[in-house]
Order: sequence, then C-alpha cells, then structure tokens
Amino acid sequence: MTFTIFSITCLALVASALGCGVPAIKPQTIGSRIVNGQNAISGSWPWQVSLQHPNGFHFCGGSLINENWVLTAAQCAVMVGSHRVILGEHNRGSNDEPIQFQLVSKVITHPLYSRATFNNDIALLKLSSPVTLTPRISPVCLAPSTINILPGTRCFTTGWGRTTATTTSPEILQQTVVPIISPAVCRQIWGQSRITDAMICAGASGSSTCQGDSGGPLVCESSGVWTLVGSVSWERSTCDPRFPAVFASISQLRSWIDKTISSN
Repeated sequence: MTFTIFSITCLALVASALGCGVPAIKPQTIGSRIVNGQNAISGSWPWQVSLQHPNGFHFCGGSLINENWVLTAAQCAVMVGSHRVILGEHNRGSNDEPIQFQLVSKVITHPLYSRATFNNDIALLKLSSPVTLTPRISPVCLAPSTINILPGTRCFTTGWGRTTATTTSPEILQQTVVPIISPAVCRQIWGQSRITDAMICAGASGSSTCQGDSGGPLVCESSGVWTLVGSVSWERSTCDPRFPAVFASISQLRSWIDKTISSN
C-alpha cells in the first residue's frame, strides 16, 4: 500500500502505540481469490464480528475498533436490547470456539445516512461492557482522514455473507482479495451520481461481497499493520463479481467517528 500524505512509518508507529491492526494469528494473504472467496485461517481477522439475532441468525458483519466500540453499516439497523455482537468467531457451526457475546448499549447512526442511496452508510455500536482482548479478539486500526490509497492496491474483505446470491451463508468465515478501484472508474461503472466522496470501491476482479457481509471490514496492510479503509455497503443484487463492491469510506468519515466516540 502507498500512502502519499500519511506516511507508512507514521501509521505503523501509531498502530504500535494503539495496539491495533496486528493479528496475533497471521492471515493467509497469498493466493487468495463471500463470492469466490476462501476459508479464512481461524482467528486471523481478530476484529471481525458477527451481528446476530437472539436465535443466532447472522445478519451483518462489523469491525472491532477498540474495547468498547464496533463499527458497522447503518443499513444493518442494529437494535439495543435485541441484537448481539459475537467476537472471536470463525466457524458458526462450532460450539468449541472461545467466543465472546456482547450486547449493545447504544447505536449511533450517521446523521446524514440515506436509505435511498446508502450514502454515509455507517453506524457505531457501543458495547454493554469492554471486550476482553485475546489473540483471537483485537481491534483494527482506522484509516486516517489523510490517507490516499492507490488504485490497484490489494486489500481484503471478510464475512459470513452468502457465497452466491441464492445460497445460504457459510458457517466458516470467508475472505477475499479485492483491488481498490479509483472513484473515476467506479463512477463510470455505477454512474456519476451514485458514488459519493463517502464511498470507496473495490473488486470487479472475480470475487465480491454479498448479502450478510454488510458492515464488515475492507482492510489494507502495510508493514504488517492492517487498516480499516472501508465498511461493506452495497453491491449488485446478484453479487456479480465482475462489478466492484461499494464500501463506506473510513477516511472520509473519520472525523465523525472520532467525535462520536469522544462524546459518548
């Protein structure tokens, strides 16, 4: 990854100080080709969370950004007292994983979120109690507002979303590599008015996000540190991997994220 404003060295130092973005269990990032994804290594994406109904049905993803907060999509419509956050999960069909259950004490949706256009599709979930960090549960770093990611940068998205538009969600966490696409190219594909500054595009390379991945992470790695650059927002309804997926842009929304957390 190339940062033209916020340097790699500076980002790595900040990440080290904050203790974010460095998985204790290294992910498999070579040969990676969600739709047309692959099983993740258990525990290798320690910030990935599953948002579930009380009956255990997975409906959205999310990212742990510190001990008290999870970032997800506004469209997931998480409800206090009903939905729960599962951390440290890999195989949803297993009862032997050291997972943590958390309830949500507060849901804060971006005030300019549009259900019609999915602009500003982001929400912050304050957990009912601090998460106990472990080798399988740790936060991801947030992209600074000054980050500039070059088109073509290989980043990763993860989730338990459908592997085709008509199948059920997989039990094992999936991962796939998706190249960053420039806003100009993305607007050529989706239309000038659909892609806003608060969105970032990636994919169109043989794999895609799908239903159930919403709110999950788009992360890029530099010097061993993983940074959250996007949150899964929308894609073609058929989850066609020839089209790029669209993510809420963390760098563009970083100021709102910081202000919201500091005041709550």
